[in-house]
Amino acid sequence: MQASLAELEAALGYCFTAPEVLVRALTHRSLANQHASGSSGGAAVPGGDNERLEFLGDAVLGLVVGEALFLTHPEWREGELTRVRAQLVSRQHMAEVAEAVGLGDHLRLSRGEDRSGLRSKGTVLSNSMEAVIGAMFLDGGLDPVRTFARRYVMGEVAEHLARELRSGAALGNYKSALQEHLQASRSGTPVYKVKSESGPDHRKRFLVEVRLKPAEGEPGKPLARGTGSTKKHAEQDAARRALARLTAAAAKAGDVPADLPGEQQS
Repeated sequence: MQASLAELEAALGYCFTAPEVLVRALTHRSLANQHASGSSGGAAVPGGDNERLEFLGDAVLGLVVGEALFLTHPEWREGELTRVRAQLVSRQHMAEVAEAVGLGDHLRLSRGEDRSGLRSKGTVLSNSMEAVIGAMFLDGGLDPVRTFARRYVMGEVAEHLARELRSGAALGNYKSALQEHLQASRSGTPVYKVKSESGPDHRKRFLVEVRLKPAEGEPGKPLARGTGSTKKHAEQDAARRALARLTAAAAKAGDVPADLPGEQQS
């Protein structure tokens, strides 16, 4: 556990003075319930599960992102600030932030939930990311949370949202944002392909993959996959995930674009 915590702390950019707070933030209620029922002979769960920290982290995250937007964009009115903040602290975006720091590998789950694949589910990732933010606040105050939010939560995604807002486009037009990002870095062109369809006609689900196509005749490199009730929604979801991965990879590499593997998603 100690080595695992050090690896996560390096990704977070913050070293906890009270590591037990981080352990609690990583503890899903399934493991806490497993220990409480006496069905496991493992170590005790310090402080219980992470749900109270999730509540705190959600509030702290909203404050830090709201503060950053307020200071960065004095020209925005309340409605504009609210719309962009909602995008940045959304469950989907926070799950992507959790993926960027490899949070799923460090979650503490019951054996049954671990086998079921719970550590890779978006809701669990986003909730756990908020719990870790709550733990960072308890351990070090607002400064480490501000630093983490600037690097992972805001960054280039916030700038894309700001550009969309200035242009009058609907927030969340991630296909346009991804194309602008790739054009700016001269990386190539995004290409979208429907990989599968499922469900009855009135409740269709589409799985779309976006690939980076640098030149004609080349297969291109997979960036991400997305799902949606329509092809357009699935394409937007794929573009959103690809943009988040590219942004995180650039931050880790010191703003040097990196090749990304395709996202595995059923």
